Amino acid sequence: MQIPIEYYLILSAFMFSVGIVGVLTRRNAIIVFMCIELMLNSANLTLITFSSYLGDVGGQLFVFFVMAVAAAEAAVGLAIIIAIYRNKLTVNIDQINILKW
Repeated sequence: MQIPIEYYLILSAFMFSVGIVGVLTRRNAIIVFMCIELMLNSANLTLITFSSYLGDVGGQLFVFFVMAVAAAEAAVGLAIIIAIYRNKLTVNIDQINILKW
């Protein structure tokens, strides 16, 4: 028995929606960062779904590159969050105003 493509797309849309809500409503930088990663994973799920449905490996190769960029983004993003925490002693987005004079 094969799972219909709609189930994968509904799951991906739900994951992306949860990520958007998390980015827009949360104030902790680490949680916002995790929600961005969730949105990237939902896009990957959509790419894999269509790649499998169409029988093409192009989507799977694209997912490989997206995951490599996401890993680099995670390393750089966490380093920035740690540096900000060391200077400001908070990861609350509302209290981080290092671009102001």
